[in-house]
Amino acid sequence: MVNNDMIRTVVGIIGNVVSFGLFASPAVLVVTINGVGIVMESIYIILYLRYSNKKQRMWVFKVLACELVFFAAAVVLTLFLAHGTKTRTLVVGILCVILNICMYGMPLDVMRLVIKTKSIEYLPVMLSITSFCNGLLWLTYALLRFDLFITISNGTGAVLGSIQLVLIALYYKSTPKRGDKKPNEVQLSSADDKISPV
Repeated sequence: MVNNDMIRTVVGIIGNVVSFGLFASPAVLVVTINGVGIVMESIYIILYLRYSNKKQRMWVFKVLACELVFFAAAVVLTLFLAHGTKTRTLVVGILCVILNICMYGMPLDVMRLVIKTKSIEYLPVMLSITSFCNGLLWLTYALLRFDLFITISNGTGAVLGSIQLVLIALYYKSTPKRGDKKPNEVQLSSADDKISPV
């Protein structure tokens, strides 16, 4: 049964979230959405770690350790070697562009597989649509008050997203439906293995 303490706790949590929005409202939009993104991605990583095996967890910890070392090195080098706000902005902006393009470029391997197999079975359609829309919207945002860093990375994202949508349009009909696969066709053997003919 729901009691007053539980309701008070839930209302308090909602109040904290709304207050955060209130305090963050004067901040630049890019900072706010990336802060929310960090929280969401952290939740995804925690859930993955919760349900993965030891080998997978160790891989994630190694990747996270490398990312932390890279981040710490970037901060230290920027603070001590790049003098002045303009130079620091340039260095951090270039790093952000590179990392954002890497994020948008992650499906390139899958896009190669789509062309090779003439099937979109392994290309997540909703991810492709949202990737394109995200790149296009942030590109528009960047062009309204020209921001070179946001323009380059999200322009690249919009282009890569549109290529994915073109591939979906081209190979949608040739993609075998879930129940139509014959035993001798290409199959996904496991999450860790590459696709190979049986």
